[in-house]
Amino acid sequence: MTRMKVTRGVAAYIPPPYPVLTIGNFDGQHRGHLALLQAVVEAARATGGTPVVLTFDPHPVRILAPQVELRFLTSMEEKLERFAKAGVAEVVFLEFTPALAALTPEEFVRQVLCEAIGVRELFVGDHFAFGKGRAGRVADLQRLAVRYGFRVHPMPPVRVDGEIVSSTRIRQLVQEGEMAKATRLLGRPYALSGVVVRGEHRGQSMGWPTANLHLPPGRVIPPDGVYATIMVWRERTFPSVAYIGTRPTFGSGERLLEVYVLDEALDLYGQEVSVRFIERLRGDQVFASAEELAARITVDVSLARASLGRASQAVDS
Repeated sequence: MTRMKVTRGVAAYIPPPYPVLTIGNFDGQHRGHLALLQAVVEAARATGGTPVVLTFDPHPVRILAPQVELRFLTSMEEKLERFAKAGVAEVVFLEFTPALAALTPEEFVRQVLCEAIGVRELFVGDHFAFGKGRAGRVADLQRLAVRYGFRVHPMPPVRVDGEIVSSTRIRQLVQEGEMAKATRLLGRPYALSGVVVRGEHRGQSMGWPTANLHLPPGRVIPPDGVYATIMVWRERTFPSVAYIGTRPTFGSGERLLEVYVLDEALDLYGQEVSVRFIERLRGDQVFASAEELAARITVDVSLARASLGRASQAVDS
């Protein structure tokens, strides 16, 4: 895989001879995003062009509606990694400012897409909106493309189980704990990553040692409870069961992600791991004693094994 070029700001961007472009925030890089990126990469390959993504930093909502608490499905590092895996050659981060938001649709096309990017082919979703107040639509883009000398390729939405795939819908599913449905729309399990930190060793004292992670700020977090999960460490995968919550049985503490790896004892302190959420098994509960909690964890582990077995069979089939 060739190294992907990342440019921050169009002033530093040097347009390749034939940019094949798509535009968006691409949070989650779900099945709909991947279909769009695949179309860009294939078109670039067919024309000898360069597949380019134009995206925004900060997210436009941070500027247009700063009162909104926006949480993301992917970190910046994950987003770039998935662009590279999709075959994108260049990613251009455009700073989203009030001045940029004030550009009319035609000003955006002329100043950004043509003068700065040099677009030749543009792929967008058929509900794409742009310019001041999101006034521009695909029909406007096609009209302006004729005037400024590039081609527009609207892409239909991707549907899964009859439902349009969108980042908004996936955020809702994750926040509701509907991990299997989120997986179908994403095309992969939702995951959180972090460095394992030292905890209070309560799990170890009960016979269930866990790797503890701080919940990453700014990310969409599943609801408190117990989950069947896959932990990834050093490119190896481990079946696991995870807990998100404040451990109310012992008095509420910091909200953490705790992961118990099935069948293997691993020294993970200080190590970076990723946790893939397969299924929510139950909500958080308060138990009368540590012994009662330990007995319930035994049940949770059994349920997690069954859930992971079903998920594995579904992938194999």
